[in-house]
Amino acid sequence: MAQTGDPISPAGMAALKARYDHLLSTERPEIVEIVSWAAGNGDRSENGDYLYGRKRMREIDRELAHLARRMKSLRVVDPREQPDKARVFFGATVALADEDDDERCVTIVGDDEQDAGAGRIGWNSPMARALRGASLGDLRTVRLPSGSKEWEVVAISYD
Repeated sequence: MAQTGDPISPAGMAALKARYDHLLSTERPEIVEIVSWAAGNGDRSENGDYLYGRKRMREIDRELAHLARRMKSLRVVDPREQPDKARVFFGATVALADEDDDERCVTIVGDDEQDAGAGRIGWNSPMARALRGASLGDLRTVRLPSGSKEWEVVAISYD
């Protein structure tokens, strides 16, 4: 794996690799079989199976190329091996409180595995950038399109 580049968790890299393997070993061969069968049926210009199959094959090939480039450029980081667990770095689960004492819990993950609805924010997101290096009790201002908001770091853990 590359030593430079954006971080990703071992689970995130495994998910990208599983998607790549599924496309390469399952979906693409199925489409190739359909296209081959459809090509043998004669006039290709009005053959829906052939036209759709070729289009889908191009989509799969584009996604495979994207995934291959992405996996090559990422750096796998295991959050459990973080040497300074008292500060916020990649893989940290951080409990935050705003000015109104509303609490929020976020986990900093790779950009490819972010899911805001599940509380997983990308390494390069505005909130993750603001929280990097923070310690317990630190106040951090996050600049968002809707305006700035200040958060206090209430707890830090690395699961």
